[in-house]
Amino acid sequence: MVVGLVSIELHLPAARSLKDKRMVLQSLKGRLRKFNVAIAEIDDHDLWQRAALGVVTIATSRAHADRDPTAVVDEVERVEPGLITGTQVEFLA
Repeated sequence: MVVGLVSIELHLPAARSLKDKRMVLQSLKGRLRKFNVAIAEIDDHDLWQRAALGVVTIATSRAHADRDPTAVVDEVERVEPGLITGTQVEFLA
């Protein structure tokens, strides 16, 4: 069993309040439900224009554990280009 974790840092330039930020993140999480991953906001809770998301998957092989989170990052870039300011990938075996 392998656990794959991708931390995604986002910049939300159009957010003028926490409510704006929440709306963008809810929309983004809704679009990402088609992937076999769990998604949660993990940092920057009180900042309007910054967000950090944790994307986790559990798989039987490292290749499969890498595929789903990578697809999520690609989808975020496709749907909302320019939002991602950084990513970090980790695996637990």
